Amino acid sequence: MNTSADSLVVVEMVGLGALVGLGILLAVLGITPVPPKAAGASVLGPDLRRLATRIGRRIPIAVGVGLLMLLMTRWPVLAVAAALLVFFWNALVGGASSERNAYARLEGLAAWTESLRDTIAGAVGLEQAIPASAEAASPAIQKSVTDLADRLRVRVSLNTALNRLAADLDDPTADLVVAALLLNGKLRGPGLRDVLSSLARSVRSELEMRGRIMASRRSTRRSVQIVVGITAFAVLGLRLLNPGFVEPYGTVTGQAVLLFIVLIFAAGLLWLRRLSAFELPDRFLHLGTQEGATSSASSPTSPRRGRR
Repeated sequence: MNTSADSLVVVEMVGLGALVGLGILLAVLGITPVPPKAAGASVLGPDLRRLATRIGRRIPIAVGVGLLMLLMTRWPVLAVAAALLVFFWNALVGGASSERNAYARLEGLAAWTESLRDTIAGAVGLEQAIPASAEAASPAIQKSVTDLADRLRVRVSLNTALNRLAADLDDPTADLVVAALLLNGKLRGPGLRDVLSSLARSVRSELEMRGRIMASRRSTRRSVQIVVGITAFAVLGLRLLNPGFVEPYGTVTGQAVLLFIVLIFAAGLLWLRRLSAFELPDRFLHLGTQEGATSSASSPTSPRRGRR
């Protein structure tokens, strides 16, 4: 029994030392100035800095929670699991904010499509209707529509500007609206108002469907949060209020069993996260492909197809 206790103490000291060392390393890296590098040398550095900025706030919190859990329970496996849970909290039980943003963009797209339809109804061309409708665009897509209008003002081709709008919105439903505008820009035929009316109704229908899906998935996310909260409360309560009941987990064998339990719990969280994930169909408009097709079609050396 003494050998097991000594081994557990060694494991605790090693885990505590690793967490403390990681915290000190992150603190040193945070206060160390980084000399600026030459621009355009590599895109790996900016990508890594953006990634570090995105996760920089979560690492100290996760390390602090892990240290607190280790001091309260003296279980290294539970301390590491708590730190990982805090670090990946948004990935496991998050996603609601991105889903709401996508819903707001889709709602703004529907309103902008209707505004563009009404503007075109006044016998105004597409190049003139887009800047006129940009001022009344929804805040969720106003920047993208304003950028589209600015590109048209500086004589960017309509095809390129619309393809960049589709890339900014990054939504398969937005690709439908942009595709209709692209076809009208190439063919210059009548009927754009009717097409935009149909697309606006289609977007409104998808909004209603996404609203129902969001409501059902919101309950799933709430269930995940309740399960995590009750489990953490029960574990801490048993460890602090009735330590004799969970004393077998204080041995090396108990830590191995606890690791197996934590892995099963993590698998259940991942499964629940997959149930609440918001998946969209693949987009069919891509900026590189469309620009390449436009440039090759406008090249003087490219073969011309005969008219049917």
